[in-house]
Amino acid sequence: MLGLTDGRRTWKLRRCETLPEVGEPPALDPPSLVSSRLEGRVVRRHDLPSGTRRGMWGLLTQHFVNAERQRFDRDLDEKEWVVLLEDPDSGRLRGFSTIQRIEARIGGRPAVAYYSGDTIVQQGFWGERVLPILWSRHVFGLASAEPTPAYWFLISSGYKTYRFLPVFFREFYPRWDRPTPSEAKRLLDAFGRLKFSGEYDPARGVVSFAEPAPLRRGVADLTAGRLADPHVAFFAAANPGHERGDELACLTELCAANVTPAGRRALGLPRLRG
Repeated sequence: MLGLTDGRRTWKLRRCETLPEVGEPPALDPPSLVSSRLEGRVVRRHDLPSGTRRGMWGLLTQHFVNAERQRFDRDLDEKEWVVLLEDPDSGRLRGFSTIQRIEARIGGRPAVAYYSGDTIVQQGFWGERVLPILWSRHVFGLASAEPTPAYWFLISSGYKTYRFLPVFFREFYPRWDRPTPSEAKRLLDAFGRLKFSGEYDPARGVVSFAEPAPLRRGVADLTAGRLADPHVAFFAAANPGHERGDELACLTELCAANVTPAGRRALGLPRLRG
């Protein structure tokens, strides 16, 4: 496992456990999950029906300002997998997320990350656990087949996405209670430059799109109560341009030893002893 260190603190987890509970890498057999309100499934992007793609675009415009269809289609075409959340009775699309595998070389060594693209859940279904459970099982299944450590690389213009990190992961960066280790920063910058080229600012760790599409009001507004959470307060300070659509770049290792108790429950992993 790659040790990430800044000379004072080392980001180095226990040896990654295998994930037999998650199953074989799901690329050949995308999983599905049904709750009382939502049916979730992972599909390959090239298998998306045109009607589903239109439904995804419709959800995007409900939640983001200034979204452009051409950019949406271009971004979607880069992805390998799509997580779909549908009404089990009507089949109507209620949410989605997209996943892309990216690979960089740092110091001559390969580094792999799974990048989360647009992620939306319709407001009436906020709080449903189908998306994080299905997404994590799928991505951890893919990561377990990688010959090198694998990471989750995500960008966030809203605190709700950033808040997934402390809920599900023990170690992630950037964060409010410790500095980002230098090697973690190298990984963030490598993935940021590879994915976003000149729109990624390594000094701030933020992606500023030339044509931003900020969240609509009411989707992830920051209230005094929300800002009392140190994770949310840190997100707001680290990404002061979030209201105009700036995205904070974040990274965590996809390793079972890096998963919180809540994350282990979502993955169906047994509790860690000791």
